[in-house]
Amino acid sequence: MSHVNGIDLGYVGEIVRVDPKLVTLLLNNGFIPVISPIGMGEDGTTYNINADTAASRIAAALGAEKVIFMTDVDGVMGGDGMISTLTVEETQRLVADGTIDGGMLPKIEAMLYSLANDVRSAHIINGSDPHAIIAELFTDRGIGTVITL
Repeated sequence: MSHVNGIDLGYVGEIVRVDPKLVTLLLNNGFIPVISPIGMGEDGTTYNINADTAASRIAAALGAEKVIFMTDVDGVMGGDGMISTLTVEETQRLVADGTIDGGMLPKIEAMLYSLANDVRSAHIINGSDPHAIIAELFTDRGIGTVITL
């Protein structure tokens, strides 16, 4: 894979296909898989894969109801602070106008991929909060940003 400026990124790859059989087997047997974002090329070479990209592709391959991206920021920031809910169209508009940029872009692209591939909601939350997942899933407002169709 090459950087946008044409620089060779070394052993960085793009996901072509996800085979969810092993993850499904583990889940069906009560295990919680921890997945390292490493891919294997057709020639057996291993490649580093962006973790957000890997999570979105795995969520789609599993037919997940939702995907949660944990990071070190509260969520998507707008003019008035954190935005708690967005639609796909609103998100695309914020990317186009530059409101969403930099390190948030790979997460947003992964979230949009998930939603375009039958995952019903994509969340981004601050993982440094010890109760972030509980607060996001089990409160009326949540604490991060959720993007829905």
